[in-house]
Amino acid sequence: MMTNITNAKVQTAVAIRKLSKTYSAGSGGTLALSDIDLDIRGHEFVSVIGPSGCGKSTLLRIIGGLLPYDGAALVNGAPIEGPSPDISIVFQKSNLLPWLTTEANLNLGAQIRKKPITPADTSRMIDLLGLKGFEKNHPHQLSGGMQQRVSLGQALIVRPSILLLDEPFGALDALTRDRLNIELLRIWEEARQTVFLVTHSITEAIFLSDRVVVMSPRPGRIIEDVRIDLPRPRAVKETRADPRFSRYVNQLSELMGVV
Repeated sequence: MMTNITNAKVQTAVAIRKLSKTYSAGSGGTLALSDIDLDIRGHEFVSVIGPSGCGKSTLLRIIGGLLPYDGAALVNGAPIEGPSPDISIVFQKSNLLPWLTTEANLNLGAQIRKKPITPADTSRMIDLLGLKGFEKNHPHQLSGGMQQRVSLGQALIVRPSILLLDEPFGALDALTRDRLNIELLRIWEEARQTVFLVTHSITEAIFLSDRVVVMSPRPGRIIEDVRIDLPRPRAVKETRADPRFSRYVNQLSELMGVV
């Protein structure tokens, strides 16, 4: 059931009102999300955290047009009724095809969407992702971090206005994760897509985001929306040394019930 959103502003990239999601199973069902209200402004970087099973990824998939829902949800002013050409999604596990090279995998998303790109577009993306010299490599010849860069490139090469990230660095070691967080911020600061990130990491959410949304255990509800007042551009050492960073960690940890 769709509900009208009458007050969504033009500059709002994502507008959600009274959204809920129930997964049906036999004669019963599981209420995954309940009464979600959320606005994401254009060019914002917003992260969502919460306990496992609270519906973070479900919310991301709804925004991406992959799941039906009850309530109201708009992307760039239009109701979400299916996948949108304005949106790209990156999941935790890279979706690279093993028989394709880095270049070919980068171009795959554009080919599927039938969106024309040029060799110059591919070359620029290779440079942007720091993959120069690995253009002809196949996925098994790349590290896990490089594979995730290629997956990110697949999403970015079609120039989406909204980028959805479902724990894309969750399986990586801490050092590689920090490096890719820096790369992600660098790319975002250049392209300024609207970004919605699902993560289990409080520190990652704070480091990357303009806002961090905290969700309750299932059924997932938004219990807090915390604005992150840290200067940009951000570097890992300097940002984490800022006293405000520690205060945000404590605040979000308390909201998550981990302190």
